[in-house]
Amino acid sequence: MKPHKTDADDDVQIGLLAGAGRLPFMVAEGVKRAGRQLVVVGFRGSVDMALEGLAERFSLVGVTRWSTVIRLLHRWGVRRAVMVGCVAKDNMYSPVRLLQFLPDLRTAKLWYLRLRKDKRDLQVLNAVADELAGEGIELISSVEYCREHLACLGQMTKTAPSAQALADVEFGWRIARQSAVLDIGQALAVKERDIIAVEAMEGTDRMIERAGELCRQGGWTLVKVARPNQDLRFDVPTVGPSTIRRLRQCGGTCLAVEAARTIIVDKPETLALADKLRIPVLGRE
Repeated sequence: MKPHKTDADDDVQIGLLAGAGRLPFMVAEGVKRAGRQLVVVGFRGSVDMALEGLAERFSLVGVTRWSTVIRLLHRWGVRRAVMVGCVAKDNMYSPVRLLQFLPDLRTAKLWYLRLRKDKRDLQVLNAVADELAGEGIELISSVEYCREHLACLGQMTKTAPSAQALADVEFGWRIARQSAVLDIGQALAVKERDIIAVEAMEGTDRMIERAGELCRQGGWTLVKVARPNQDLRFDVPTVGPSTIRRLRQCGGTCLAVEAARTIIVDKPETLALADKLRIPVLGRE
């Protein structure tokens, strides 16, 4: 007689679908601390190959080869997976995109049929999650194994914001929320109750650089929120050391993020860096 299989058995092996950045490493380390086996599908051209050293199994796959991703997860016996890390979507609009990102049949059907009228990030990610679920693979919250790095409510740094920065956070928060509702972007730069820049496809880091070019005298605040219906299985708002350094380089003097729904990469180190550079970090509901 075969032993009864429990939900806990399904959790023994966790699949990690990994893009670029530090976050896949944080999740990988959390999975291993929890006593789970880690297997990794790394997206070619994005993933840091050092991640292979943390995995029981590792394979590189193109971001438009979802049949291969699913086949690997089935072969490895994965029932639950986490998808984290950056994949530069703007590369998919390059003149040679068909050569770089030639899709397999499954991905082509998703991109050209299901997503033909709406290719915003959230729609793409939901389509991928549904495709995995249809194959018996549950995409779980990307914060499941790194909850200690979530932003807290209130002032997280020793450095306090100025009265002007607090006023700009208050002003910018409502507008950032509306931008997120429309799925335009989740961050904006504001100074003296005026919007300098709004994040779009380029991502937060490049928006910070653009804000610095537009407001050369500095003294502006970065506000970053989650979508009202943010799906924590993927695309959780993230800030980290590079965010803090770019803020300093580009004239940003305060950072406000959404508490409990924003990951701060290597949180203790990032907040210590923010204090060193005199940039207050706030968490808001």
